[in-house]
Amino acid sequence: MPGGAAKKKKQPQRYWEGEVTQPEPPKRADPPVPKKPRQDGGPVEKRSKPGGRDRISGKPDPFPGAAAVPRERLEKFRRGTKAKGKASNKELRHQLALQEEKAEGAAKQAARMDLLLLEEPGFLEGEEGEDTCRISQADIADAVDLAAGAKRFELRLDQFGPYRMSYTRNGRHLLLGGRRGHVAALDWHTKALMCEINVMETVTDLTWLHTETMFAVAQRQWLYVYDNQGVELNCLKRFHRVQRMEFLPYHFLLATASETGFLQYLDVSVGKEVATICTKGGRLGVMTQNPSNAIVHLGHSNGTVTLWSPNIKEPLVRMLCHRGAVRALAVDRSGTYMATSGLDRKLHIYDLRAYRRLHSLLLPTGAGHLDFSQRGLLGAACQEVVQVYKDIVVCPSPKPYLCHALPRPAHGLRFCPFEDVLGVGHEEGFASLLVPGAGEPNFDALESNPFRSRKQRQEWEVKALLEKIPPELISLDPGQLGNVDAVSLEQQHQERVARLGYDPQAKGKFSPRRRRKGRDSTGSRLKRKQKVAAEEQRAAIRKSLAKKDQAPRREAPREAVPAAQQSALDRFRK
Repeated sequence: MPGGAAKKKKQPQRYWEGEVTQPEPPKRADPPVPKKPRQDGGPVEKRSKPGGRDRISGKPDPFPGAAAVPRERLEKFRRGTKAKGKASNKELRHQLALQEEKAEGAAKQAARMDLLLLEEPGFLEGEEGEDTCRISQADIADAVDLAAGAKRFELRLDQFGPYRMSYTRNGRHLLLGGRRGHVAALDWHTKALMCEINVMETVTDLTWLHTETMFAVAQRQWLYVYDNQGVELNCLKRFHRVQRMEFLPYHFLLATASETGFLQYLDVSVGKEVATICTKGGRLGVMTQNPSNAIVHLGHSNGTVTLWSPNIKEPLVRMLCHRGAVRALAVDRSGTYMATSGLDRKLHIYDLRAYRRLHSLLLPTGAGHLDFSQRGLLGAACQEVVQVYKDIVVCPSPKPYLCHALPRPAHGLRFCPFEDVLGVGHEEGFASLLVPGAGEPNFDALESNPFRSRKQRQEWEVKALLEKIPPELISLDPGQLGNVDAVSLEQQHQERVARLGYDPQAKGKFSPRRRRKGRDSTGSRLKRKQKVAAEEQRAAIRKSLAKKDQAPRREAPREAVPAAQQSALDRFRK
């Protein structure tokens, strides 16, 4: 190369020509320190490393750990109570501790996420000296935004009335049924009509089933099931002259009350009749359900209210609520309070925990229909007037919270879930009324989602079918399902002996085991026999003595001494 010495190009070397370097031996990792198990069998808590999350910008965190959750907010999300007592099995004790820790963690997480909910409940507040019952629906619609004002509307249907209605669990779809056979299903948010048919028969009641794709209609003779396009899916002729219906969503049961006094349960998932109960109470025209335990409440013409379960042929509870016939029933969301109205024009509030009356109101015309909202408001339809009461469970006020006049007497009353809306069906159609503070402002999208898609609805339906609760678990106190039936071992043993005809735990005649050669003799075996017999005899004597000590002592009656033979020293006789 001109202008300088040429650089020697380094020849490439093969892998066998270079120096062989021995690889460094891998460093042995320290053996893991075994975790010490807890004494109560619970999970081992992880300790944070020094200099980890407990330090902020190199300095120790002044408030380490998660933020404390207020007890009042935590109680809102807790479900059930902790198990009482201590399990004898170590593995079972460990599993119970894990379940309790998981439930407590879920409640704390839900309580912390409660701060992120955007919607807040609110009630109608009047000015000083103003009664809220004097505020009309037009004034409320003008004061709210356009989206909320559009939820107040009226449907003029004066040809096929009076009308009864039903809302889906998520509050999105509305079902209307006229007495003269008109049935319509619609998405009332968008006012989109899903189907509209005329069954050419008298319609006494109707209700949605588990989703908005199916609904049941009680017609003059039998019970019919339709889809959301109005196509008849089934005709159930075993359900004859049904007057009222209630759908139990977690059990997939359709409860029906008939004109002949029969209470029937239909399993919608398999199309099978679960139970048929003769109530012996005459015509059943008043019916509601307890949302907390799926118990059906029936009102009778003799003023009594009975509580029913599909597992028992007799009423669980029978309450005398009115001097006349019962006209309407309603149970609040928590299943704690029940409202009843009768022909005596009285409105009673009962505590279902103690089955006693709390408050009573005298209405001018009596309430023909009652319903509780999600936030505890009570709606009462008194002929052409609809009244809504606030805090009626705590301190009832003689003046209602809201009042609205209808053109005709009401024949159906329902609060819409997750909306401040009260639906009323009357002889000339349907009215949707605005009731501020009636609905729950925030919904659980995994439980009831008003905006779910078709795919989400299908997935929810499959999950709900997998989690279906059997009808055998319906009881007055659902908390009993988590408890253990503590039957004594002696009682179980006696039942087993009575069933088998002999005592499987009875000890046979003792025969000493033969020992090895050279260590066994007839005398030693005889001594062992006598020793065991003496121990059994001592145990029997101790047992008899213990029974004598526990038994009350009876004093022998003293013989009466004739008066002629009595002396002055007889008073010292014991």
